[in-house]
Formats: sequence, C-alpha cells, structure tokens
Amino acid sequence: MAKFSTDLDRAFSALADPTRRAIVGRLCDGPKTVSALAEPFEMALPSLLKHVRVLEESGLVSSEKIGRVRTCSIDPHALHATEAWLRQHIAAWETRLDRMEAHIERMKREA
Repeated sequence: MAKFSTDLDRAFSALADPTRRAIVGRLCDGPKTVSALAEPFEMALPSLLKHVRVLEESGLVSSEKIGRVRTCSIDPHALHATEAWLRQHIAAWETRLDRMEAHIERMKREA
C-alpha cells in the first residue's frame, strides 16, 4: 500500500504543474521527440527537459534516446493507477450525493 501511495503522490505532484499536464496531454496523441514537445512552449529546451525529468521520475512518462534524439511516451500503467484512485473516490462521492438527493426528495414529499 505504501508503494501505491508513493507512486500516486509522485504522479499527482507531477500533474500539479500546468506545463507538465500539457506535456502529458500532447503525449496522449503518441510518442514525440523533445523538440516536438517543446514547440508550443515559450521556454528554453533545458527548462522543458526538467519538466520531462519530473514526469519520468513520477513514472508517467518514459523516454528513449537514440543518437541525439530523445523520444518521450506515456507510461499507461501510471495513468491507470491514478485513474483507478480517482474512480474510487468519484464513486464514493456519487453514492453520497445520490443518498442526499433521495433524502431531499423524501423531505419534499413529506412537506
């Protein structure tokens, strides 16, 4: 359980930054080189690489360097783990909201 929690902490911490969320969003379309990832951002390549490194450390992204070209891709396992955590909590809240709605309806009928 501790490893699962640590992995989630790293993933959510990495996704807390809007630039990193944008990078993950772009990688959802498929693998991209670091140069291609950098195109829409107004930052120096070393700054973008720092974001990529955080994403790699979180397990959300992996990269491979062939020659001078580094290509990044999504690691779906890490995204599935965060999705599972979110789905679990969404389901719990939906259940609570459904019970509250039913209670309000009962109160309206009794009034």
